[in-house]
Parts: sequence; C-alpha cells; structure tokens
Amino acid sequence: MATTSVKQLPKTEMILPGTRSCAGCGLMLTYRHALKALDEGKTIVAVPASCMTVLHGVYPITPVKVVCINNPFAATGAAASGIVAGLKATGKSDYTVVAFAGDGGTYDIGIQALSGALERGVNFIYICYDNEGYMNTGTQRSSASPLGAVTSTTPILSKLQHKKDMIRIVEAHDLPYIATGSPAFPFDLFDKVKYAKDVLGSRYIEVHAPCPPGWGFPNKDLVKMGKLAVESGIHVLFEIREGRFSLTSRSLAMAKKGRKMNVSDYIKGQTRFKKISGAHLAQLQEFTDKKWNESLERHFRDNP
Repeated sequence: MATTSVKQLPKTEMILPGTRSCAGCGLMLTYRHALKALDEGKTIVAVPASCMTVLHGVYPITPVKVVCINNPFAATGAAASGIVAGLKATGKSDYTVVAFAGDGGTYDIGIQALSGALERGVNFIYICYDNEGYMNTGTQRSSASPLGAVTSTTPILSKLQHKKDMIRIVEAHDLPYIATGSPAFPFDLFDKVKYAKDVLGSRYIEVHAPCPPGWGFPNKDLVKMGKLAVESGIHVLFEIREGRFSLTSRSLAMAKKGRKMNVSDYIKGQTRFKKISGAHLAQLQEFTDKKWNESLERHFRDNP
C-alpha cells in the first residue's frame, strides 16, 4: 500500500475553524483526514445522532464543507442506501456517499441497517469512528467498550465483557474492502479512505478514535493514546482487499520487529480503567495477545 507523505497531503481543509467538538477529539482528527481524501463538491455524508452531529453544528451554520444528511440513530445504513439510490435515479454517478457513525450507531443500534446495506452491496463507504462508548450522551457502555472500563452504566464493577469483534461480522458480508485506521496515524488513514473511494460496492473502515473526556486522559495526549493503542495491540492497523489480509503502518513495522507493548502501558493513562482488577487486566492482555497473534498469522499467510 502506497504511503502518503506530509508534503503530499492535500492542503485544502474541508473543516473550518469553529467546530463544536471537544478539545483533543479523536473523531475531529479522523474526519479531517478522511475528508481530505474525498472530493469537496462530490461527497455526501450521512450521520446518525452522535458526536458527529455536534461537530457539524446547528443549522443553518456549519464549519464542514460537504453536504451532510442527519438521520435517525438506527438508520445510517438505510439513509446512505437511500442517498445512493437517489443519485443513481438522477444519473449522478460521480458522487461518493460516506456514512460516518460511532460504535453505538454501528455495533449496537445501527447494526441491522448496516448489515442490510452490506448484504445488498450498496455502493458507499461506511466509516465507524470507534470511541468505545456512547460518548455524546454520557459515556454509557456500548458493545465496543473494553473489558474493565468504567462507564456511566457500569459504574461499580466496570464492564465485564470483551469488546465485540465487529470486523468479523462485517467480513462475513464478503466486502471488497475492509480496513482499520487511527487518527494517530493520519497518512495510513488518508491512504485507506483514498483507496476505498475508487472501489465499487460496500466498503467498511473502522477507526479507533480516542476520547479525552470519555476515557479520562488529558486533551494533549490524543495522539499519544492513539499510538499506545496500536503499539499495545489493542487496535491493529490492517486492510483486507478482496479477502487478502495485510497489516499496515505501525502494526506492520511491529510485525517485522517482533515487538509489542503491554496493555498495562496503554490503560495506565486512562481514568476509565481505574477500577480494573488484576484478573481483568490479565484477561484483557490474553484477549489482546490472541487477536494480535491471529493478525500476525493471517498477514504472513496471505503475504508469504
């Protein structure tokens, strides 16, 4: 996969100063670089009730330079499907439809509409910005929240289940392109969105988006936290092109060097893990190691 350099990154900004997102927002940085990979006048975005609607502002004022359609929480996949159908009916084939939804609107509330769209092969890009909880409404637990994390709906014992493996669910729909990304590795994210733009059919990109107020770390540590997630194996950077799995960016470098940090190095800077027990930390490390080893095995099998 080609890697864009800082000098090659488009200078055009699709998001102007004055968004309503939190300081140090992982979604904001994700959105900025994703939009740079798309065409300003030929992109239509569909978003559910979420941090994304907050970022876009209150009608009729918005800092974002693309057309955005707000849809009900559970309907992002359906709304994007309708936009694609409308463009086809009017003969407009040069637009890119992109759905942006959080983990709550993807893993949980929106999974039915998303699965239906993917099963139909709707020609759109679905980007899930995963901040591991319902951050816009009070940091409630989602099925993307990791084991041991404290949320407003698991305040005493913390979450007792591991994170749902959404990629496996999506991959079961036999998509032409699936990828993961991180705002801490913007060039990798940019390249993946740019590549996905020219692929036909349903494309899915999942971005791990650190959330300072929801996770409990200083705003200035956004990029640091994103890098720690990748370097500990909590979030693996890869892409799947027509079924072929390949590690990318820092994850690929780690695979070649054979080095990975411990999960404890990642969670110690987040107050949401303040109640994690030794047993749960050991389970989280074991779970992470298992996923990382599976990724290594698959990468070297598909790229001998």
